Amino acid sequence: MSKIGVLISLKGDSDILQKFTEVKNNGFECCQISIWDMSFYTDANAKAISDAVSATGVEISTLWAGWSGPKEWNFTGGPMTLGIVPAPFRMQRAEELIEAARFASKIGVKRVATHAGFLPENMSDPEYCGVIAILRYIVGKYKALGVDFLFETGQETPITLLRVIEELGSDNVGINLDTANLILYGKANTADAVTVFGKYVRDTHIKDGLYPTTGARLGIETKVGEGMADIPKVVKRLRAVGYDGNYIIEREISGEQQIRDILDTKVYLEAILA
Repeated sequence: MSKIGVLISLKGDSDILQKFTEVKNNGFECCQISIWDMSFYTDANAKAISDAVSATGVEISTLWAGWSGPKEWNFTGGPMTLGIVPAPFRMQRAEELIEAARFASKIGVKRVATHAGFLPENMSDPEYCGVIAILRYIVGKYKALGVDFLFETGQETPITLLRVIEELGSDNVGINLDTANLILYGKANTADAVTVFGKYVRDTHIKDGLYPTTGARLGIETKVGEGMADIPKVVKRLRAVGYDGNYIIEREISGEQQIRDILDTKVYLEAILA
């Protein structure tokens, strides 16, 4: 049965129990944990997370894994800096993602999601074979650990992502559907994207936003319900393809407004899922 959760960020200075307690006190049953700090993957932090899960009853839906090095969330520097597509960072980031899967296994989490980068749409692109090869290597390591590898949507068209998943051909590969990113990157209408790759969706980020209006910058994220994601239609189409996973709220601002928007989105989702 689907649950509503929230994305939380964990860093070296995080009070892990406090973070999970806040999730529970805000009425959420589950969460995703986002980790960008490679030094966070320690046995002590694994135990602290496991203890926090036991103390609060908050389920971890997916570990969202970042990677080291430069990152530009735009259309100019993005293709050269994001994910495992840029050759100079490919091997190091692959090993970091594998370390994330080892950490996930320690805390009993069966899914790790990440941005793989601007996956080549053209199969004759010189980078295509190298990207597929490194993904096969990562996915194989994940399978040995009993962990699913999830592509976060956004930087590629739905058909490109479908093609890559089919080419990988492994049953531990899926999608973390970010309902805003496809719009923010100008790649697709989110509900229509579900008709292309919906059977592979295993987790979500519930987010909203507007299409880009320049050729260099992403569109603008909005509060859920104020953008173009059409969450009711997305949920309807997810259910039509049999999705019964969680709905994880993400709001990429900070401060009190972030908390207010997240709680408003929880109420909004509850009405849709009822």
